Amino acid sequence: MKILVLNCGSSSLKYQVFDMTNESVLAKGVCERIGLDKSIISHKGKEEFKKKEAEMKNHKDAIQIVLDTIVDETYGVLSSLDELDGVAHRVVHGGDKFSGSVVITDEVIAEMKKCVELAPLHNPPGINGIEAVTALLPNIKQTGSFDTSFHQTMPEKAYIYAIPYKFYEKYGIRRYGFHGSSHVYVSAEAAKLLGKPIEELKIITAHLGNGSSVTAVKHGKSIDTSMGLTPLEGLAMGTRSGDIDPAIIEFLAEKEGLTAKEVVNILNKESGVLGISEVSSDFRDIEDEAPKGNKKAQLALDVFYYRVAKYIGAYVAAMNGVDAIVFTAGLGENSPEAREEVCAYLGYLGIEIDKEVNKVRGKTTLVSKSTKPAVYTIPTNEELVLARECKMLI
Repeated sequence: MKILVLNCGSSSLKYQVFDMTNESVLAKGVCERIGLDKSIISHKGKEEFKKKEAEMKNHKDAIQIVLDTIVDETYGVLSSLDELDGVAHRVVHGGDKFSGSVVITDEVIAEMKKCVELAPLHNPPGINGIEAVTALLPNIKQTGSFDTSFHQTMPEKAYIYAIPYKFYEKYGIRRYGFHGSSHVYVSAEAAKLLGKPIEELKIITAHLGNGSSVTAVKHGKSIDTSMGLTPLEGLAMGTRSGDIDPAIIEFLAEKEGLTAKEVVNILNKESGVLGISEVSSDFRDIEDEAPKGNKKAQLALDVFYYRVAKYIGAYVAAMNGVDAIVFTAGLGENSPEAREEVCAYLGYLGIEIDKEVNKVRGKTTLVSKSTKPAVYTIPTNEELVLARECKMLI
């Protein structure tokens, strides 16, 4: 069984082709600057090329180029598109309608469109990708996997906001959570490493990157997570503020002569470690600057580490214990400093990081000296989760 996995961003498209007989990756790549001048595609299949220019006015153009590439005589991995059994799509927001991956139907697309107001930057590209595949490959089966679906197991006490309940009933305002596929994958991998059924374990997963979230996974189910109605809530991130006093929005609007929408845009795009450090939204740049005596860069890192540790501590309480803590995603997998600094707050749990072992980057590793609890770094694989769910559904 061959499955194409698509992850559509506002101006980008990531893709992978899987052979599900052994879960191997046959090809992978990314299209960038979709809808802009000088669109490019990078691809690794039978042969590899990087940043090849190609005209992509929209996601349909990009997907057509991807389909052409994966059957190309030189670079492709399929003899024809008939070899594809399904296409799996990542969709950011599924509201409270979807508790798992689904086969795409007209009714599913209609529900996804209702969620656009909850994720105006994220859902439209996902819908565009599905509609493009429908036009280009009208007979292929498609599935949708939602970032929010894993968190539908949260109890009401964890997802309800302390605002008038009627707003939840009228508008669906509640905590939804994101990065679901990543939290699913690394929690399952941690259970394998511990040699126990996930149904017996309490695991905290920290997906740390430009966008970051922490999730409490109790007995294989999400019971709480740091992101909320939107990906703005929770940790301080690359450009997102994370948790703040809501009154700040009105205060800034009045002081700066801005609308509430303009302030929220600042909280989404100009805040987080970028706003504090005034250096970059890329943690690598900030980690380079901090040792040079840049106090704002160091403060940005300190704020981030502190908030991650606070959420981990809160979730230890929520689950009344923890068997494993997992660091994943760009920063979690590749920053020994981030893991060490966060875990420095967790000594009360008996956690001690092995500093030599912790120098690892991008590799599954036990970085703590003990497994009670265990601290792992595990590279995430969201695309494989999507491919597995697509295989199961079709």
